[in-house]
Amino acid sequence: MDDAGRDEGPASEEVPGDGAAEMRRFSSLIAGGIALSRMSGLVRDAALAFFLGANVGADAFRAALKIPNLLQNLLGEGVLSASFIPTYSRLLAEDREEEAGRVAGAVLGLLVVLVGVLVLLGMVFAAPLVRLITPGFVGERFELTVTLVRIMFPGVGLLVLSAWCLGVLNAHRRFFLSYVAPVLWNLGILIGLVTLGASALLDPAVAAGWGVVLGGALQVAVQVPTVRRVLRGSLRPSLDHRRAGVRTVLRAFGPIVLGRGVVQLSALVELAVASLLAVGAVAVLGYAQTFYLLPIALFGMSVAAAELPSLSTMGAAGRAALRERLDAGLARSAFFVMGAMVAYLLLGGDIVDLLFGRGAFDAETTFQVAAVLGVYSLGLLPATASRLLQSVLYAVDDARTPAVIAGIRVAVALAVAIPLMFNLDRIVVDLAEPAGFVLAEGARVPTLSPPDPALRDATENQLRLGALGLAAGSAVGSWLEFLLLRGRVTRLTTRPRLGGGTLLRLLLGALATFLIAPPLALLVPTGAGSLARLVIVGGGAGTTYLLVTWALRVPECRYLIASLGRRAR
Repeated sequence: MDDAGRDEGPASEEVPGDGAAEMRRFSSLIAGGIALSRMSGLVRDAALAFFLGANVGADAFRAALKIPNLLQNLLGEGVLSASFIPTYSRLLAEDREEEAGRVAGAVLGLLVVLVGVLVLLGMVFAAPLVRLITPGFVGERFELTVTLVRIMFPGVGLLVLSAWCLGVLNAHRRFFLSYVAPVLWNLGILIGLVTLGASALLDPAVAAGWGVVLGGALQVAVQVPTVRRVLRGSLRPSLDHRRAGVRTVLRAFGPIVLGRGVVQLSALVELAVASLLAVGAVAVLGYAQTFYLLPIALFGMSVAAAELPSLSTMGAAGRAALRERLDAGLARSAFFVMGAMVAYLLLGGDIVDLLFGRGAFDAETTFQVAAVLGVYSLGLLPATASRLLQSVLYAVDDARTPAVIAGIRVAVALAVAIPLMFNLDRIVVDLAEPAGFVLAEGARVPTLSPPDPALRDATENQLRLGALGLAAGSAVGSWLEFLLLRGRVTRLTTRPRLGGGTLLRLLLGALATFLIAPPLALLVPTGAGSLARLVIVGGGAGTTYLLVTWALRVPECRYLIASLGRRAR
């Protein structure tokens, strides 16, 4: 059997070494910050769902945020972490703090100039950008999206500067603050919605747009004092791109931006094709991605971010221990992500309904979002593992391979998604039907053409399932990306194992939860709401998953239960 699926028994149950303990400690800090920021994000999305539902305003806000967000994703956290942190961490490890401060200052100066120019261009050319990226938007959706792009660009530009702060703090092992700072970004959006939108001073979508600007300013401001303390006066802002350390950062920056560019191109192409679907598809995708990205951030990004500084400073002897660190990181993320996947597949509708199901967010919209979330969740396990494998490649100065693999993933995902989405958009959500959906009257499948333009001119959610096709493409792309990254890491260092040698045991735990769920559902009182089902079915299924994985001696489960026991005592 392939190493990814082999369960290695007792060998994988040994007490982890110092590397695994350090990974757990730092990744727990990052996960704690991310958890708070993502929880605040759920509150933000619940407010957006209440005011906007899945109609024109919601589509416009999601699309408008994604367009300037290209700037943050190209130049922000992921790129700066992969290009800046390895160089900066090595300088600190060599006790060259003054040089490290000068490199950080030069990167900051160059970043401010670049971001300033791009923000200005984005505001000036907002209309052609929206026309290019969302060709299906017309009338009110188009005009509102242009307005929101112009408002949001400066706020998103501030998030790039926040990412520079994150890079400095992570290199100094100050993990929590930068990952909890987005709470203030979400708070800014909530303030905009409540003070300007709820009071009818502005359209709720426009009010949320101004909240993006406020939130960006707050997110930067909260990190600046700590950044100044850790730099201890060594920061020297400049535009010195000739300094050796800066040149190293810039050499890595280009390929990583290219890789990010491919990923962002995928996101923009996804937005473009989603704009050709019935009204509501863009919003439905956005709501589903809120849940889908939560475990990836908590258990994929946290482990990858915690490991990157340590991996970057390992010498040849240190990399001999890479197998242990990889197994520990992959096992930690897989244990939690498998539980999240099971929860989304079993109880996705109840989770969505409990958090979003009020105001303009009706039962049919809940069905749409839950269906898309279920398909997305099939790619959770490889998506989280890929984050750590990318960090391994960045740490050994291979920034090109993740970029190439990202391009392949994008092409395959779109090849799968586009034919599926146009056919699935002929399927109408109808909760009166036993299956919950029905083929639209007069619709013909298979087809490769977009739906009737009248569906895109409407002002309310048209209750179609086209977004499922994009989610399916994403899941296929995630599996392909993991397999390709695993091959490259194997050639350079050691062979990674999906689940860190615990995959079979985790699958048995997941199977047990699926078997116990139907009997538990019989215990739910007739007419009970989502909360009751989550408590009875979710609680019972979650307990089953923990008991089975504990009995099968999954190290991460035993560590979790032991930690909870110590805290209880």
